[in-house]
Amino acid sequence: MSEFKKIGLIGRPDHAGVVESLQRLLAFLDSQDVEIILEEGTGGLLSNHQQEVCTRETLGKNCDLVIVVGGDGSMLNAAQIIASEDVPVIGINRGRLGFLTDISPEEIELKIAQVLAGQYSLESRFLLDIEAIHEGERISLGCALNDVVLHPGKAAQMIEFELFIDDDFVYSQESDGLIVATPTGSTAYAMSAGGPIMHPCLNAIALVPICPHSLSSRPIVVDGDSEIRLVVARKHAILPQISRDGEVKFTAVPGDEIIVKKKAKTLQLIHLPDYSFYQAYRSKLGWGSRLEKKDD
Repeated sequence: MSEFKKIGLIGRPDHAGVVESLQRLLAFLDSQDVEIILEEGTGGLLSNHQQEVCTRETLGKNCDLVIVVGGDGSMLNAAQIIASEDVPVIGINRGRLGFLTDISPEEIELKIAQVLAGQYSLESRFLLDIEAIHEGERISLGCALNDVVLHPGKAAQMIEFELFIDDDFVYSQESDGLIVATPTGSTAYAMSAGGPIMHPCLNAIALVPICPHSLSSRPIVVDGDSEIRLVVARKHAILPQISRDGEVKFTAVPGDEIIVKKKAKTLQLIHLPDYSFYQAYRSKLGWGSRLEKKDD
């Protein structure tokens, strides 16, 4: 008997392949002794479905497993809500890279059967909580699985800010912004900006400048329990923006502060028995394969 009795499904609405995978997944789960609950947007993708439907905000409270059908973006969006419920999540990859979605569409039945049989491992991925301090008021900006980014928005101009770590002043900087990335997000925007790739098990945060106006400015990796504080320069014509996982959440004014720290709840990500972090990244990033041994 599977430990998972109520399984929630989330599907990306604007991808044709998602509907095909959802239908295949539903057909398989219908043959199992489980209850299926669809996220309301996902239910709208499927005609003639008879499953229970609920909002994404309540899905985690009603399920003991969530399956996300889509790409990494779909997993990022789901993680911001599902993580707070301590519900394990696994992804079926209908995106391009799929760092967070392990299962290929061709292996749905085989891999989900393994999960239902208890053949899996759990990996905890931490998220970042974000707050803005504007005119003395604290404003919650939600959480991010990949990264929090201070950037100039649409204007192609540098911004100026100060960086504090645990209230210790680090530097003032002029640049196109700063990426605050988790280990999960180290292979996203942070990697493109020259940041380090971090193993997901690390308790660390990467601070990666974006096109800094200084040759000495380099990425910094700090303890994951650190509090990151960014202060927007008071004399500034540009109103920089704060994004979480690629979504703009706040437009700052001079003097505003942005506080970033680890979220108490983590995302419980399911991996199959044959999962290897290094194999996955070797495949997705095009790293060289092992050299063949030559006979003497």
